[in-house]
Amino acid sequence: MRDRKRALRRVLLAVASLLLLVLGTASPASAHAALRATNPEDGTILQRAPRTLTLTYTESVGLLTDSFRVYDPENHRLRTGQADHAPGRADTVRVPLPARMAKGTYVVAWRVVSADSHPVSGALTFSVGERTVTRATAPGAAENGTTTSLYNIARYLAYLAVALVLGAAAFVAYCRPPQRLLLRPLFVVGAATLLVSTLALFLLRGPYEEGTAPELASFGRALTTRPGELLLARLALLLLAVVFGLVLRRRPVPRAFAVTVGAILAVALALTWSAAEHASAGIQVPLAIASTTLHLLATAAWLGGLAALLLTLRAPAVPPQVVTRFSRLALTSVIVLVVTGVYQSWRGLGTWQALTDTTYGRVLLAKLVAVGVLLGAAAWSRRWTGRLPKTAEAPVPDLPVGQLRRTVLAEAAVGVVVLVLTTLLTSTLPGRAAEEAATAETGIPAASVTTVPFTVGENGRGKVQITFDPGRVGPNSVQAVVYGANGALAAVPELRITMTLPAQRLGPLDTGVTDRGGYWATNSFNLPIPGTWTMKVTVRVSELDQVTVSRAIRVAR
Repeated sequence: MRDRKRALRRVLLAVASLLLLVLGTASPASAHAALRATNPEDGTILQRAPRTLTLTYTESVGLLTDSFRVYDPENHRLRTGQADHAPGRADTVRVPLPARMAKGTYVVAWRVVSADSHPVSGALTFSVGERTVTRATAPGAAENGTTTSLYNIARYLAYLAVALVLGAAAFVAYCRPPQRLLLRPLFVVGAATLLVSTLALFLLRGPYEEGTAPELASFGRALTTRPGELLLARLALLLLAVVFGLVLRRRPVPRAFAVTVGAILAVALALTWSAAEHASAGIQVPLAIASTTLHLLATAAWLGGLAALLLTLRAPAVPPQVVTRFSRLALTSVIVLVVTGVYQSWRGLGTWQALTDTTYGRVLLAKLVAVGVLLGAAAWSRRWTGRLPKTAEAPVPDLPVGQLRRTVLAEAAVGVVVLVLTTLLTSTLPGRAAEEAATAETGIPAASVTTVPFTVGENGRGKVQITFDPGRVGPNSVQAVVYGANGALAAVPELRITMTLPAQRLGPLDTGVTDRGGYWATNSFNLPIPGTWTMKVTVRVSELDQVTVSRAIRVAR
């Protein structure tokens, strides 16, 4: 028994270390909202200075105290008017510009909060009269590394804690283990972790949105935002759950009443997640929130129930009904997870191609693989469950318990990985949103613009800006502009652009761009099929010096 306890502690320590390693090195979250269109458009040259800057996103966005900063060619910040939403358009923001603007290139840095609670930032340029070599630079990092890391760690811990608490509660209510004292540490640690992580999320919410270091001045902002209000609601629900748990310990109440109140609190807690993240934005929001809530509850019942079962199996004698009931609970949870998971995958992806061509799709594939391994471990556990005695009086025999402990421990370890990947999905730009970002408001596909830097010898440095219009399957026009090391337009004796689709062994296809006096272009290049193409750009800067640079670009239907 001591050896088993030591092995259990080692495995849990290894899993916790892996989890903290993943959390501590997690990259900033990619939000659901994406910039869909701007007026003026990025990179354009205007004859007259615009009076207003307009940005349109793929979903409604919230504004910060310093959401938009405009810098002139000398890197001086312009005094702009108060940014606001266009009338009746929560996804469109207007920024009044000064009446007088000098000729040259301007840089716009922006940062807003998407409807699914994640901040998103970016930059664009436009020129008045002529394009110049601007001295403007990006005004610092878009994220504060310390704030983002702390916020992400708190998010992961909150997901893990709610799964443990709700799963253990479901295990007690449905499986009815006789020795519940073994589960008390699980409830105490889970509830404490959930309370502390939720409080940390609330305190870090303002700095996380602003992209600043943790400071007291930003904490009050969470009180005025929907994510902050949901975090406050979560704190209130946790306090109610703690009070309800203390009442249950001190005085007996009807089981039906306790189960009903517990179920209401569990659903309300799950709603504080689903109403704040991806489900709260995009298509079919009410159905998506309901599906996400059920998905979270089923995940908790399965994974948290596994932790509770693992602790219960440490008792010297366990009624077989406890294990068989959990087996039924786990099977029901899997069915709910499959149904809701299929719907959420369709809603998040939009197309089959996004499954391999987007980060969201690749994380989803990794989760599917992990779930497959988890189902295999669960099937092995069910095999040992079938060997248990059928009578309530008979204790679980030693041999199956030993095997069952190992398979349940394997399930729990893989379950942690599944939970980590699930949390990653909630902070990754869905494939459908990426498609929306590539499509203009009118429904006409936006052009695909790729910038390719190159270096030839000691002085041959620059970049090529290549535009495929519309950047989708079918006829395209191709324009290429070469810039020198100083940012000014540059002339080169030869430029060649070819396209290859390695997955279909297609190409290379020569675009056939020709020199049009300052830029290279063709009006008739056909992209026959969708996929991730490899674009090779060959730039010759002299009789002897040339270089070929490759870039992967995605071509949709």
